[in-house]
Amino acid sequence: MNTVFEKFLSVLEKIANTKALLALKDGFVLTMPVTLVGSIFLLVANLPITGYSDFMVAHLGENWNVGLNQVSGATFDLLAIISVVGISYYYAKAEKVDGISCAIISLVSFFIVTASSAISEGGEVVSSVIPKVWTGGQGVITSIIIGLLTAWTFCFFVKRKITIKMPAGVPEGVSNAFIAVIPGFVIALVSMGLYYVLHNFDTTLTEFIFKVMQEPMQSLTDTYVGGIIMVVLCALLFWMGLHGPNIVMGPILPILTANSIANGALAEKGPLTVAAGAYIMTPQVLDYFVKIGGTGITLGLLIAALLRAKSKQMKEISKLSLLPGLFNINEPVIFGLPIVYNPLMLFPFIIVPVITFTIIYLAIATGFLAPFTAVQVPWTMPPILSGFILQGFKGVFVQVVIIVMSTIVYYPFMAMQDRRLYEQELAASKPKEEFKTSIVVE
Repeated sequence: MNTVFEKFLSVLEKIANTKALLALKDGFVLTMPVTLVGSIFLLVANLPITGYSDFMVAHLGENWNVGLNQVSGATFDLLAIISVVGISYYYAKAEKVDGISCAIISLVSFFIVTASSAISEGGEVVSSVIPKVWTGGQGVITSIIIGLLTAWTFCFFVKRKITIKMPAGVPEGVSNAFIAVIPGFVIALVSMGLYYVLHNFDTTLTEFIFKVMQEPMQSLTDTYVGGIIMVVLCALLFWMGLHGPNIVMGPILPILTANSIANGALAEKGPLTVAAGAYIMTPQVLDYFVKIGGTGITLGLLIAALLRAKSKQMKEISKLSLLPGLFNINEPVIFGLPIVYNPLMLFPFIIVPVITFTIIYLAIATGFLAPFTAVQVPWTMPPILSGFILQGFKGVFVQVVIIVMSTIVYYPFMAMQDRRLYEQELAASKPKEEFKTSIVVE
């Protein structure tokens, strides 16, 4: 069994460390600064406080939030563009190939296969424009596919030296530009062929992928069962010593982000509800509720330990881990207690996130909380504060319920772990006491 288990972990590690997945993860991380900046402006335009909008209209006029919406639109609506650039850049960098040239060619390929016209409200076709609808959340899957495929093609040509070679002494920038010509030409040619074929069917690759792949994937990830699978895998892999969120969320995060952007677009048309077609599963559900204190919601374990622990190890680990835990960093307790490969902690480490996900899923499905839009805060934002910013006092209430629940569930398991550690500490100190006693008697 140990051999099978080790082989399973080895396979997971190899998958997690493939160049494609690492490029996807690192490339999509590039969108975070932009989305956080956009979130600040979007949050100011839509603070979850009753009467806030009416107050601003009364004092600043009907168009008080035009500039704020312009900034949020200029950030979230470029999500696919940033993704395709970042993914292709990091893939080429991992292959030790010029990343900038690769990223530029990938961007060109993305624009070739994307619509270059839009229909006005009057039904007129407007040419030579790039519709933002396809450069934002709805173009995310296309950006991933284009980013990976064009980067692979670019690296294939360059590593096999199927390029234009410049003589020695030519500046590196000029040399790289000429190296990119042949792979760039091939990529552009293939992209043009795809555009031409799909244009005959009155669509584009971006639209086709969105309808055939992205919409079904968004619907699948939005189910309760799909969410439970994500939550369980993240916790289980972390218990095995692997970074579960990095492995699971690498390919899933772009989909969840697209869900939140779609919710934002829906909110502009009217009340945002699940009944109106809003998605429940967004990054905020996992980052600020299911991962309070980190994967496994170990903040509840720390609180339980601080309330009752007797062993020195449990007390010290809890004290040292509390401050990082408040900022959703829980590696100190996961590897220090440890939770990793600890059979006693496996059940609560998985069941607490499952219960938490059920709570937040029902809260949104029943309308107690509104579905999340593109508004985000840094993932290190402490609970309570993040709940208030995202959902007002209702968000705070749900986070408090989750923390209390996690403390109650972890408590008996913490007590058993603490008892074992306390007995070990007593056993370790007993020989020393006997030795001292024998010296006194003599």
